[in-house]
Amino acid sequence: MDIQEELAQINRFTKTALTAEQVYAFSVRLCDNEVDRDLERFDGGALERLGELFLGKSGIFDHQWSAKGQTARIYRTEVVREPGRITAAGDAYCWLKGWAYLLRTEKNADLIQEIEGGIKKEVSVGCSMGRSVCSICGAEHGGCAHVKGQMYDGRLCFVELREPLDAYEWSFVAVPAQREAGVLKKRFGQESGELLALRKQAELGARYLKELRREVVRLAMLADDGLDGQVFTRAAERLEEPELLELKRAYGDRAAKRFPAAPQLRCPAAVEKSDETVFLV
Repeated sequence: MDIQEELAQINRFTKTALTAEQVYAFSVRLCDNEVDRDLERFDGGALERLGELFLGKSGIFDHQWSAKGQTARIYRTEVVREPGRITAAGDAYCWLKGWAYLLRTEKNADLIQEIEGGIKKEVSVGCSMGRSVCSICGAEHGGCAHVKGQMYDGRLCFVELREPLDAYEWSFVAVPAQREAGVLKKRFGQESGELLALRKQAELGARYLKELRREVVRLAMLADDGLDGQVFTRAAERLEEPELLELKRAYGDRAAKRFPAAPQLRCPAAVEKSDETVFLV
């Protein structure tokens, strides 16, 4: 997905359209289907549904539900599957990836720096699940005698979380329940780095077109005394590079005919050719 498509995704959640210069975007591993530190795990179907529920949800700190802590917002999600990797439950490993954005403001400058520096990294999700079942017998959690963390005939007992009902928020935390949940090193910031590179290219392109328009106006005024400078300048602002280059060539030729360049070197016929002082620059 290119920069404009990313911005289109972001602007679904904004009141006014944001530009690339106004946003900082990054990606996070929100959760996966591996057994976590609390001896719980989401099943694959739960991750798909959570991906839908987390769209538009706020990023906060330490699960403190306060508007003051709102920092970022999820604007895109995807379930990522890793072929060949098997979970402790014995099935294929997958995880929920989210893309988040925050505004490039003075208030957020320190947070952006901490994300870039790897200080703010670990994340945790807050959600509501319809079912939580025992991995050994499939009974609702608490409805059987199996104990989380114990082995039964070589099988680990844990709680499987199914049928998400709601996603509340995701938080920056010190120690997440899910070991791998956190800001991804390769984000919309290598995606971000790409964004920065594209922004620089755009700035260079804007400066180039500005100078090109200025040169076209200058040559036009030299070539034609009857032109209204202000009107022509406004017209040039609507032209792109191909038209500007053609006008630069045409007006450059006409200006050169009106004001031919005077030769720098002169050789007076009356002076002897042997006189070394003849050519004065």
